[in-house]
Amino acid sequence: MTRTPRRYDIITINIFYLGLTTLTQTFVPLVLPLLVQQFVGETQQGAYFGRMRLWALMVALLAQALMGMLSDRSRLRWGRRRPFIFGGALMDLLVLAAIGFTAQMSGMAGYRVLFALYVLLQFFSNTAHSAQQGFIPDLVPEEQHGRFSGVKALFEVPIPVVLVSFTIARLIGAGNMWGGLLVLMAVIFLTMLLAMFVPEQPLRVRLAPLDWLPFLRLLLMTGFFTAVILLMGEVIVWSGWWLVRVESVFVLAVVMGLVGFTAMTVAVVVGVGGSARLSIGVEKTRALSAFVWWVIGRLAFLISVTNLAGFVLYFLQGRLGFTRESAAGPASQMMMLVGVFILLSALPAGSLVDRIGRKKVVAWSGLLAAMGTGIILFATNLTLVFVGASLIGIATGVFYTSSWALGTSLVPKDEAGRYLGVSNLAGAGAGAVGAYIGGPVADFFTRSTPDVPGLGYVVIFAIYGLLFLLSTLLLVKVQEPVKQEKPGF
Repeated sequence: MTRTPRRYDIITINIFYLGLTTLTQTFVPLVLPLLVQQFVGETQQGAYFGRMRLWALMVALLAQALMGMLSDRSRLRWGRRRPFIFGGALMDLLVLAAIGFTAQMSGMAGYRVLFALYVLLQFFSNTAHSAQQGFIPDLVPEEQHGRFSGVKALFEVPIPVVLVSFTIARLIGAGNMWGGLLVLMAVIFLTMLLAMFVPEQPLRVRLAPLDWLPFLRLLLMTGFFTAVILLMGEVIVWSGWWLVRVESVFVLAVVMGLVGFTAMTVAVVVGVGGSARLSIGVEKTRALSAFVWWVIGRLAFLISVTNLAGFVLYFLQGRLGFTRESAAGPASQMMMLVGVFILLSALPAGSLVDRIGRKKVVAWSGLLAAMGTGIILFATNLTLVFVGASLIGIATGVFYTSSWALGTSLVPKDEAGRYLGVSNLAGAGAGAVGAYIGGPVADFFTRSTPDVPGLGYVVIFAIYGLLFLLSTLLLVKVQEPVKQEKPGF
């Protein structure tokens, strides 16, 4: 920093995370599912929701990388990061206002407008997000990183999920979409305004010419991964054509469930394997096979967590009989439980890792998450759904801590950033794989088995439970480096 940090700096440096996470917690589980359902109907909502998520997430990944590079080199008078946060947030507000008016539309025209606006929203919010991530490394002395990061975690998880659950979700659940959007816009505007008080100064030194190679490499990786996901989506469509004449609901559920699980597994293995080869080369990919399998297992777990949130509103509608907006409140409460338990379990998991080992803790987190998913699948009331969600939250918090500790031990220390960039693609790909492939699976059952409401979402939730188990099984391919004993005297 240009001066000694003051007490309020810990707030201004981290406050915009509250706006960003409130946006995510509002849109993915609440606004998008309801609007997509309104525009395309229940028999196509899964596929159209998945398409929107796929393209928006790929744009988000590229936008965050590109704008992060540009903000690193910014010489603007307001500083390197604040102009990007200010501009990104203002554009978010304009797009959100446009989405509010879009809610009055209907049919495919409404969907197309929403699609374009959501892609823009991802671009602008990730423009701001990429800059926001630079505040702590830029401005905070290293010995205070832990304290500042702890406050960051508060603004990223418990505060926004509680805020959304008790304000925005209740407004949307009561049919007041505009009210929910206005609260969201107020949170984004106020947090952006406070972020402008960050004591940032313009960059004074001149940097070397920008190296575009990392971005081009990411562009190739993203294109390859997207192509694999699109191909697996077509596999689901083809399978539906062949299975439509099967009369047994049980056989349909088992066969289509296995097809969906296989398609997601192929997307994960081929997508990550190909991306690794494009990023770090064929020879290094072979030499670091443990790292590649770690990324594959990590993606399998993240697909499940991310898409349980994305489809929870549809699941509650079909499984427990909630109608349209009335599912928004329970969906938000479920996500609040997941978020709170992630926070409560993430820190204690660090000491657990030190005591019993990284791989064991990662394995147990996958098994616990699968158990939580199983409880949700067979739940007949909200209480059991919330119990399952709590277990998934605990497992996810433990997974975040233990899996990252495992991954950082598998890469060369002097090239950690380059290798862990592959895992960042996996993080973005989680929402895309699970939604784009899972959505058509759910729609197939909505059309084919109308007498069994919600069966499609039961099937894809079961697929996500199997992916939790797969993330544990894949650990057999991850060999930890042997610790070198220090020579004695």
